[in-house]
Order: sequence, then C-alpha cells, then structure tokens
Amino acid sequence: MIPIDDNIRSWQKPIINYWLIGINIVIFFWEIKLDWSNELGDLINNWGIIPSQINIAIANAFFYNSAAWVIVFWRLLSLPVSLFLHGSFSQILGNMLFLWVFGKTVERILGHKQYLLLYLTSGFFSGIVQIILSPDLIMPIIGANGAIASILGAYLIKFPQAKIYSVLTLLVLYIPVEVPAILYLFWWFIQQSFYGIGSLNMAGGSSFSSVSYWGQFAALVTGAAFMKIRQRL
Repeated sequence: MIPIDDNIRSWQKPIINYWLIGINIVIFFWEIKLDWSNELGDLINNWGIIPSQINIAIANAFFYNSAAWVIVFWRLLSLPVSLFLHGSFSQILGNMLFLWVFGKTVERILGHKQYLLLYLTSGFFSGIVQIILSPDLIMPIIGANGAIASILGAYLIKFPQAKIYSVLTLLVLYIPVEVPAILYLFWWFIQQSFYGIGSLNMAGGSSFSSVSYWGQFAALVTGAAFMKIRQRL
C-alpha cells in the first residue's frame, strides 16, 4: 500500500518539507556513488548510530579516562547525521513517501520553524532511546524513520479522520483506494520489516539496521504529545 496524498488542503507551501526530502535524496545518490567505490561501509560505520560503541565510550569516560568524552561527543554526532543516511532503495522511498504525504500537512499546521524543530529533536530522541534500550547493538542505525514517526504521530492527533489517497498493489494490479489515516499508524511499523529490500552493498561486511522499533515508538509518542500540547495552548 503506497500513500500518495491526503484530503487536507492548504495553500501554504511546505518549504522545509521540500528541503528535507531534497537533502535526503541528494545524500542517497551520494551514497550510491560511494557504493560504487566501496566506500559506503566506512561512511555508515562512522556516522550511523552504534549503541554499543557509544555506551562503551560513556563507560570509559565515567570510570577510566575522562579524555574519552571526546570520543563520546564524536559518536553522538551520529544522532543528527544518521537521520539523513539510508541503506536501501526501499527505505529511502518509503520514508520520503511518508514524509511527502504527512509532512507537508503537519508543516502547514506547525509552521516552518516548529516543524523543523519537531523533525530534528524527535529524530535525536529516537536515537537516544535506542542507545539506552539496545545497549549491545553493534549494527549502525540509520534513516529518518524516527523523525518521520513523530510527524505521523502529530498528524494523527490533528487529523484522526483524514483520508489518505493510496495505491494498493496486488501483483500486477494497482488499485486506487482511500484509507483512514489511523491505519497508516500500523502500516508504518509493518513496512519497517521490508526496508532491507534493495540494500546498498556496504563493503567490509558492514550492515545496517532501520528497525529501531522502540526508538520509533518513542518518537511517534513525542510527535503526538507535541501536537496535543500545542492544541491546548
């Protein structure tokens, strides 16, 4: 099931959403270039969120060598950078489709600055939650999944009755359908399992993880809470 658009109309241009989609796509094409030269694995290992490395660095800084805080700071830079890295065609396509459909409407409600703030802070928070709850994970976590989950949460609070124009794919058939927005809450988490399809070839045995369910759930709740609080102000 592929989301295409929603039935919420506004004349305000979602400039930040356009920029976010554009930046993600440009960086993905750069990743493809690195893939051809067998350099992509190094990029993902250096800038993906690796909970085990971060937790080890924090433990070393606290108990053994305060100079290790430099390593902690360096590894925590992966929180913003990893939001713009994607490991497969299915991941970038799925994320950008959801961002296009739900992000433009949320930006029109929140305004440019608050929308960007929600996107980035929720993405960071998603990564932090995953670092805490998966302390031994050695695979890099990449992708805008957490940030987009927060946008979906905000959307569902504001427009729970909205209809999403979608295309249902059945083998070679493409059937246009209107789907209640609430159903995409479940479909979002289901489709995470398919984000390994069309993975880029990361040299050196590197792999990546996009299925950070707890982090994404935390981001979704954050987005919903943000919109709920804003409605009451």
